[in-house]
Amino acid sequence: MAKVLMKGNEAVGAAAIEAGCRFFFGYPITPQNEIPEYMSRELPKVGGMFVQAESEIAAINMVYGAAGAGARVMTSSSSPGISLKQEGISYLAGAELPCVIVNMMRGGPGLGGIQPSQTDYFQATRGGGNGDYRVLVLAPSDVQELVDLVIEGFDLADEYRNPVMILGDGMIGQMMEPVEFKEREKRELPPKDWATTGTNGKRKPNIINSLYLNAEDLEKHNTYLQNKYNKMREKEVRVESYNVEDADVVISAYGTTARIAKTAISKLEKEGYKVGLIRPISLFPYPYDEFNKIKDDCKGVLTVEMNTGQMLDDVRIALNGRVPTYFYGRTGGMVPTPEEIVNKVKEIYGGAK
Repeated sequence: MAKVLMKGNEAVGAAAIEAGCRFFFGYPITPQNEIPEYMSRELPKVGGMFVQAESEIAAINMVYGAAGAGARVMTSSSSPGISLKQEGISYLAGAELPCVIVNMMRGGPGLGGIQPSQTDYFQATRGGGNGDYRVLVLAPSDVQELVDLVIEGFDLADEYRNPVMILGDGMIGQMMEPVEFKEREKRELPPKDWATTGTNGKRKPNIINSLYLNAEDLEKHNTYLQNKYNKMREKEVRVESYNVEDADVVISAYGTTARIAKTAISKLEKEGYKVGLIRPISLFPYPYDEFNKIKDDCKGVLTVEMNTGQMLDDVRIALNGRVPTYFYGRTGGMVPTPEEIVNKVKEIYGGAK
């Protein structure tokens, strides 16, 4: 297919419909409003249903209902809206219901502002609701990758019977880039024989539930879930690396911040600096093993984020003290510039080369 120019948020909607999503439940919040606007216009054309719920809490519980019936369903929001959905996300994970959740992050805490941010990393990767649960978290850095990961996200949700979160920011939601909707191999997915589709008198009713009043039963369920998350850790790690083994300084960044870091690396290389990049695409599961490729005498790993240092925790876990760690971040909706990253790398080097 030919490439088309699309805004990131609208590309999310187009990708979801391409993936077979037929239900969307949401509530407006900037900077992701074009997603529900697109879905409200386009879903009815393919026999789907769009509902603007009375709140984010209502929306995520509608997602629970549609997912429980076996439908492909999506919701989207931004930061404080995702906070309101956290109880429902915990229910979805506990009941093993597949869905796709898109978060186009904005500045916080609280209402914060509408500018782009990456301040929801903890919330996404550690689980903002109650209990020992995880969602699979994917972080695209351009609109084409956003499309690809949304489509793949529906398959991953069905394969693992688990919510999948697409974690972007206001920049990727608002920027326009050419995208292509490619032919893809169909993934072999398990049948949804657990769904509440009606018995037709031929089987016992399916029960979808996250409540286990017997402690032994709940422990067994949690152990089962942890085994599932461990399978994600084995099979679903996604990462982009550049010049990691030979680098004197390695930058770790994700999403649109990684694009800025690539510009900085290009500038630094022209001046003779050896700088690598580790860009996690899956934030859970996190690509810890990729950091093992960094040489022991590396001057340091610089984590760059649009927050005050959240992914930095995972970088430190990955390195386990083997290599010095540094951080550069802008927050509140401010975006780091390539020049700022260049200066920080030079500082790690110990001054101009």
